[in-house]
Amino acid sequence: MSDMTNADNELEPRLITETGLDQRLADIIEPVLVGMGFRLIRVRMLNQNGMTMQVMAERNDGTMTVQDCEEVSMAISPVLDVEDPIDKEYHLEVSSPGIDRPMVRKSDFVRWQGHLVKCETSIMIGNRKRFRGKIVEADADGFTLERDQIAYGEEPKVSIPFTALSDAKLILTDDLIRDALRADKLAKAQAANQNEADEQE
Repeated sequence: MSDMTNADNELEPRLITETGLDQRLADIIEPVLVGMGFRLIRVRMLNQNGMTMQVMAERNDGTMTVQDCEEVSMAISPVLDVEDPIDKEYHLEVSSPGIDRPMVRKSDFVRWQGHLVKCETSIMIGNRKRFRGKIVEADADGFTLERDQIAYGEEPKVSIPFTALSDAKLILTDDLIRDALRADKLAKAQAANQNEADEQE
């Protein structure tokens, strides 16, 4: 399986996007992130600590360090000041998507095959809108879940088209933690090797 989290898909559109004010904020922030080599995961305005704008982002290789968060924060703050989309005072909070991350791109479902996800659909699929199970397959049109909780009369597997998806998030498990740490370590090693190669040129 090829790693779909690299620069080949840095412009891959998100399946799940914001609405209203959050959408306006995403439209302002996303071009800045893309120009810096980051991908936007999600923007949300939250009513905590007064008002908080939560921005989740990551590098194209799936990593996000504390320094990256600071760099993103310093780059988007002046753009938000100029655009001035919020008429109240707010705190800007930039973070990585975390291990139990929101799944917002097709490549997320390919990358995290074999892991548990909970998701919601905008339409009924087999008399349900909420699902939980292991991602067993993903292609350009959708993904297949092997349910971990099957009700009487339900098929153990369900196929969910990406067009029907309204929300999806990984479920924290020991396997997920192990694989996420392994992927992070690999990405950091590749970045270090790339930096060495750049310095030698």
